[in-house]
Amino acid sequence: MPVRTRASKEFELSPIVAGLWRIADWNFDISARVRWIEQALDLGITSFDHADIYGDYSAETLFGEALKAQPALRARMQLVTKCGIRLCAAQRRYRVNHYDSSAAYVRAQVEQSLRNLHTDELDLVLIHRPDYLMDAVALAETFAALTAEGKVKHWGVSNHSASQFALLHQHYPLQTNQVELSPLRMDALDDGTLDQMQQLGLRPMIWSPLAGGRLFCGDIEPALRAEMTAIAARYEISLTTLAMAWVLRHPSKPHPITGTRRIEGLRDAVAALNVRLDAQDWYAIWTAGKGHPVP
Repeated sequence: MPVRTRASKEFELSPIVAGLWRIADWNFDISARVRWIEQALDLGITSFDHADIYGDYSAETLFGEALKAQPALRARMQLVTKCGIRLCAAQRRYRVNHYDSSAAYVRAQVEQSLRNLHTDELDLVLIHRPDYLMDAVALAETFAALTAEGKVKHWGVSNHSASQFALLHQHYPLQTNQVELSPLRMDALDDGTLDQMQQLGLRPMIWSPLAGGRLFCGDIEPALRAEMTAIAARYEISLTTLAMAWVLRHPSKPHPITGTRRIEGLRDAVAALNVRLDAQDWYAIWTAGKGHPVP
């Protein structure tokens, strides 16, 4: 199968993606979930990021209940989910947490996600973590089969190294690599994953751009918080907006993923689309996060 070295023109995510990792902790009833989705859509956030294991295997179902209650919402959004991690849980009695990219498991999880989310097709499915036992050819054949059946539009990966991405992309055209990036976690700037996205004309997805909320803890990395607070005040924006703007400044044109239930938090994330950081401000945050100046 030929490798597509540019993103498919049919593939598109909203600039900011809403993450549903913690939806099980929100304690929203179905009507509140519907309202939250509607408010996100009104802000231009049309892409929603899931994984089969989120919420102890319950997050997709919670979101799907809202779509079942208001089916018209489905046509306004892109559904993203992930699979490939077998996580020990009450209903999953594995001996050990492990990865599984076998055809049978990927197919089973895709079909379960379709049921959970009350949809006939998923817009994007990612292999959640690199499976060291992955057979790239067999996995590519699984991608092709599920796409031909109309169950998945596009495929990608999450947390894969540049070489792991290249191996699978050689056999099937991937659309993205979802990786971690924040002023407290900058490995992606140096490990080649973001360089590869630019090389291939693809856009990465970024998880935990707020470092899991640690950017807002004054006792954690006080120098970084002080630097970011001063810069945010100068731009007259919130720390959330600044952190998102810092990620968005990268030339790979990332899609940051939020993790908040707060609509104000979603607004702050969207506001970053109108902020372009000066290069020195970007590097000031890099320096404070690293704890040393550039070499």
